[in-house]
Amino acid sequence: MEALWIISFVLVLGLVFSPSNGDPVQDKRALLDFVKKLPHSRSLNWNVTSPVCHYWTGITCSDDESRVIAVRLPGVGFHGPIPANTLSRLTGLQILSLRSNRITGDFPSDFSNLSNLSYLYLQFNNFSGPLPSNFSVWKNLTFVNLSNNGFNGSIPFSLSNMTELTGLNLANNSLSGEIPDLQMPKLQILNLSNNNLSGSLPKSLQRFPSSSFLGNNISFESSSPNNPPVPPTLLVSNDKPKNSKGLREAALLGIIIAGGLLGLLAFGFLILVCFSRRKSKDDEYSGDRQKGRMSPEKVISRTQDANNRLVFFEGCHYAFDLEDLLRASAEVLGKGTFGTAYKAILEDATTVVVKRLKDVNAGKRDFEQQMEIVGGIRHENVVELKAYYYSKDEKLMVYDFFSQGSVSAMLHGKRGEEKTPLDWDSRLRIAVGAARGIARVHAENGGKLVHGNVKSSNIFLNSRQYGCVSDLGLATITSSLAPPISRAAGYRAPEVTDTRKATQASDVFSFGVVLLELLTGKSPIHATGGEEIVHLVRWVHSVVREEWTAEVFDVELMRYPNIEEEMVEMLQIALSCVTRIPDQRPKMSEIVTMIESVRPMEAENRRSSTTRSESSMPPPPPPPPQAVVTENSTSQ
Repeated sequence: MEALWIISFVLVLGLVFSPSNGDPVQDKRALLDFVKKLPHSRSLNWNVTSPVCHYWTGITCSDDESRVIAVRLPGVGFHGPIPANTLSRLTGLQILSLRSNRITGDFPSDFSNLSNLSYLYLQFNNFSGPLPSNFSVWKNLTFVNLSNNGFNGSIPFSLSNMTELTGLNLANNSLSGEIPDLQMPKLQILNLSNNNLSGSLPKSLQRFPSSSFLGNNISFESSSPNNPPVPPTLLVSNDKPKNSKGLREAALLGIIIAGGLLGLLAFGFLILVCFSRRKSKDDEYSGDRQKGRMSPEKVISRTQDANNRLVFFEGCHYAFDLEDLLRASAEVLGKGTFGTAYKAILEDATTVVVKRLKDVNAGKRDFEQQMEIVGGIRHENVVELKAYYYSKDEKLMVYDFFSQGSVSAMLHGKRGEEKTPLDWDSRLRIAVGAARGIARVHAENGGKLVHGNVKSSNIFLNSRQYGCVSDLGLATITSSLAPPISRAAGYRAPEVTDTRKATQASDVFSFGVVLLELLTGKSPIHATGGEEIVHLVRWVHSVVREEWTAEVFDVELMRYPNIEEEMVEMLQIALSCVTRIPDQRPKMSEIVTMIESVRPMEAENRRSSTTRSESSMPPPPPPPPQAVVTENSTSQ
């Protein structure tokens, strides 16, 4: 009996003190020592009595809760050197993120004990001294970001032994000497810019773009860095055989609708008459609506339109013609930078969006060539152009209708019981989808195509609930951009306000504003309680200067746990996009890489994304597969 009691007592002790109870005791003591010895301005909910794995901010444990595998504490306000023999005791640590603090001192020498480390993020601190001489101790390191510190000395050759390394960012330090010949076959992202490096660029690194080495005294023996390979695109050729096929289809349509020739001759005017009912003050014509349809009796013929017809793109499944569209009921969806959008419902219940362009300064040939480029884009994150119409007086574009509405409506629509708030997962999908779409647009036309109108009202959700961009490629065929009005002004890059010319760099700025909208829930230009007009970019900068306060984030996001780390990472990406100097903004392909690494996306959606290019600003840490839980990924 006594023996049975002893066995029971031992079992109880085992349950209490076993690692599976959510408290890896040794790691807990190490973390408490760390936070006790390193001053910080933000409070943490760490204490002796609370469980580490299920409660402590910024901590992720292994599946069996026996070890701490991730510490993410960006922007906590740490200041001073990292205490010795604290974090180095977390021998199971795989992810360490202490970015955006004010940590000083040398790189901790006892970090050599962290042999399982895979992701190391110490950027935007005040570290100094040389880099570790022996990187070989971290065999599993995949991503290292030590940028924006005060590290000096040379780049250690031991980096070559890191065979698993895919990303390295040492930018904006004080490193000197020559760049070693780093033989790292898996390295995809490299940034050594703005240091004091000199000498010639090793052949092993000549595959990276010259932007990876700006701000140094580096000589390029090969032209490869300045001319990186252009990523493959899905550009539809404008060769005559394909074009003639489109013309044959259009000609067939013309024969089918020959009976409605009078409507064809004056279609532009009829559409104008139809649509002007709801927004007559915005249009220069007026017209009648009878029973919600166009009135053929009101047609005024224009013989100059005789050879113009609605041109459908190859693969379009719509079975309507101009006469059908002519009779469609229509309602105004919104008036934008390049014209007015209408929802048109045809007699067979087909619903499309018709964009009526304004201030088009391109001739018919240039207009058609631009439409062929835009209509040739096939990508799940770009809204397909289904058809277009050109006449002297009217230029129309036809798209699919998205019943969920735009991201702008989702973010800024009426809030209440009928409004479904956008959770953080939804906003991440919107951001990564839109980024992929814009990057795809930028790859078109030899890498010269500009979207020109990136804003949340031109972003929709595709069938997989990822962001999908619309209204693209119109900046080059319209008159110089007029001074923006109302909310649209908040998306304009500073240089566009002066030059009235959109560029890919200005697209990046506008996308950065969209990211800020997703993070803050605020419009690009909004009024305060005192009716003061506030520009979102300026407001965010003012808040960020106050030590990354939580005031910047949408209050609707505060109800979701464990996402602050990801929100801070996304905020830093957004701020890099809205930098005032265009050349300092990352490319859209680089932004895709950054956002995808905030949280890994499924392989299915990756296959359709644009080809990755080397990023000038490596992304924040994705958690390892064993630590990924959508709602429970650590956020601090």
